[in-house]
Amino acid sequence: MRYPALVPGTLLRRYKRFLADVRLDDGREVVAHCPNTGSMRAVNVPGCRVWLSPSDDPRRKLAWTWELIELPQPEGTLALASVHTGRANRIVEEALVAGGIEELAGLGTLRREVRVEGAHRARLDFRLGDGDGAVAHVEVKQVTLRETDGHGYFPDAVSERGRRHLEVLAGLAAAGQRAVLLFCVAHEGIGSVAPATHLDPAYAEALRRVAARGVEVLARACRFAREDGRPCAVTLGEALPVDLARACPGEPQRSI
Repeated sequence: MRYPALVPGTLLRRYKRFLADVRLDDGREVVAHCPNTGSMRAVNVPGCRVWLSPSDDPRRKLAWTWELIELPQPEGTLALASVHTGRANRIVEEALVAGGIEELAGLGTLRREVRVEGAHRARLDFRLGDGDGAVAHVEVKQVTLRETDGHGYFPDAVSERGRRHLEVLAGLAAAGQRAVLLFCVAHEGIGSVAPATHLDPAYAEALRRVAARGVEVLARACRFAREDGRPCAVTLGEALPVDLARACPGEPQRSI
């Protein structure tokens, strides 16, 4: 996925969930749309460099959208992370269409936002098929929380919606259909994913339970491309390990 020409600035503050004040490199202070309803734990860091996409659409209230943030890492490097949760599905869809996710290759028919009926009705992100009856349902979750132990975790706050999606996937698996939870890891500093028991123990327990009942849990890294030092594109890259038993420091380890 290519970004529009991104404009750099410095994050001043995020507020009212959907707003962020940013000082552009040319000195202007602008209000940008923050397309992230979560807590943004560890990626809402005032003073960090951010990248905004501009829009000249007269129907929009805000001309800027906050896309990325550069986060200092303990090893002295900077890691790009996406704050735009709406980009994750597009990144994954491009990979699915290109056959870039080996576990799901060959399922060429793709439908978006598919409603699943049953005890836990919900919409899942994708339904894939091969034309001969093979079907896979895929729910995508963006991961950007890197804790002090250097690992990635999901979710970054209590997520009842996320837990409901897990139950829907489990119901599909019980009915004999492929059900896949795909973590789209949109943070260059994250090399593995685990459930965030320290933030949402109910979600973490549900994830372990549905994985034991046949839900496939995958994670893929996002790879950001740059031109002249500017982020210009992002693609879905290599598989990352998912450790359902790992706990954030200070938590007891759990068996699965």
